[in-house]
Amino acid sequence: MVKKVPVGILGATGSVGQRFVQLLSDHPWFEITALAASERSKGKSYKDAVQWLMPTPLSSKIANLTIQPCEPDLSCRIVFSGLDSDVAGEIETQFARAGKIVFSNAKNHRWDKDVPLLVPEVNADHLQLIKQQNFGGGAIVTNPNCSTVGLVMALKPLHDAFGLHEVFVVTMQALSGAGYPGVPSLDILDNVIPYIGGEEEKVQSEPRKILGKLANGSIELLELPISAHCNRVAVFDGHTECVSVRLSRKADEQAVIDAWQGFTAEPQRLQLPSAPENPIRYFSEDRYPQPRLHRDSGKGMTVSVGRLRKCPLLDYKFVLLSHNTIRGAAGGAILNAELLVKQELVPL
Repeated sequence: MVKKVPVGILGATGSVGQRFVQLLSDHPWFEITALAASERSKGKSYKDAVQWLMPTPLSSKIANLTIQPCEPDLSCRIVFSGLDSDVAGEIETQFARAGKIVFSNAKNHRWDKDVPLLVPEVNADHLQLIKQQNFGGGAIVTNPNCSTVGLVMALKPLHDAFGLHEVFVVTMQALSGAGYPGVPSLDILDNVIPYIGGEEEKVQSEPRKILGKLANGSIELLELPISAHCNRVAVFDGHTECVSVRLSRKADEQAVIDAWQGFTAEPQRLQLPSAPENPIRYFSEDRYPQPRLHRDSGKGMTVSVGRLRKCPLLDYKFVLLSHNTIRGAAGGAILNAELLVKQELVPL
């Protein structure tokens, strides 16, 4: 692009906000011009307001930006929201009504009929829903839940090639998914917590919208029963999921593997900056994928899949791994924005 698009970040001091800052600091299309956070951070420089948790150094240019309140007069057209769902809904609506294009990670607007629940490799056409929104020039686009993203990425090639009849999934979710300071150490050390509030409901419902069909300006939900068990485990980044599927049409193991290995989609065709060359990476080794080894594949945007084998209850079972704060949060939202810019759906 000849000139970078100015962008802002809401909730910039939180864990997702920091990931946005990290990923956008040297982005080829976007330039951070505004950072917003809570009242207690307002007026401070970013470096003084944030407890920087990212593994890469904080850019000096970003460090000296002044934190602004989460009000719609930010000097940018696109805003990335890392706000907690307790406050995100109304604030994001205010920004959209003020003409901003909001890319949200919160749950508040995911089930609005005219808001796309977007994973660009899976349902890029759903972005057309923003034409149905009535914000006076603004728009809201949402990410799914972080554990949903990896699941639908792995299911999409199977759905296209063979159809899906039933899905059973057990998630082992990283600590970073709980934000900062997150889960108390005395709860998670030497332990697995077999409950994450609201998580199973999201995993069981969101894929039906993402894999659904856009028709006549609305989404027809996919008829797909999903049963989920969601667990918090002592891994810092990377959600691991054990999945069993019943396919609508029979397929041998190699055909399933071929569907994953040959999978590319609109972000790869458009060569979007955040799109991995291989959105799905299949491992034949029995011990893979593993969070410590593979969560950063494709700069955190590739979903790793392995251990495909026959399931005695359904048809097949396998393991997937996705980076929850990159592909499942900030990186996914940035890819959504790149798709919108490339498709020129709104003037910037």
